[in-house]
Amino acid sequence: MVFYKTPSSVIGPGDTIIRPKDTAKLDAEAELVVVIKDRCRNVSKENAMQHVLGYTCGNDVSARDWQEADRNWWRAKSTDTFSPAGPFIVTDINPSNIRVTGRINGKEVQSETTSYLIFDIPTLVSYTSKFVTLEPGDMIATGTPSGVGYAMDPPRFLKDGDTVVCDISGIGTLSNTVRSV
Repeated sequence: MVFYKTPSSVIGPGDTIIRPKDTAKLDAEAELVVVIKDRCRNVSKENAMQHVLGYTCGNDVSARDWQEADRNWWRAKSTDTFSPAGPFIVTDINPSNIRVTGRINGKEVQSETTSYLIFDIPTLVSYTSKFVTLEPGDMIATGTPSGVGYAMDPPRFLKDGDTVVCDISGIGTLSNTVRSV
């Protein structure tokens, strides 16, 4: 499934994820993020990597109760502060087999390599560019390893004061704290 995240949802390392008071099921998803280098449209899978600037860490914050209630995911995934990214864009890494790890309050909850992605990066860039013009700085999140909160037994959701970390080997560590409003 492809969905948009709004520019106002993007925050950087150390910034605060704001948990709105009317969601009870806020979740985190550690992901490798592809950063686009130049304007492109209708890119072939074979030429897709020519349009990739590099890679960074991302957290696809999701309000699962809103995701369940709404017909589309704009609110559940695009609320302000729901797209932490960073800390660096790494340009000289092979993204096909690097470890993505998610931690909450120091406890590892996700860990897998990108070799298990459902769709490889050339496929993601090519497919997306068939429908929208990609611009420099656009980011494509590649998907998350298992271990997200809603899938746990019992479910585990983010609360005020939690620290969420996305660590990707060869790229860096993205850390954000949750604050309820």
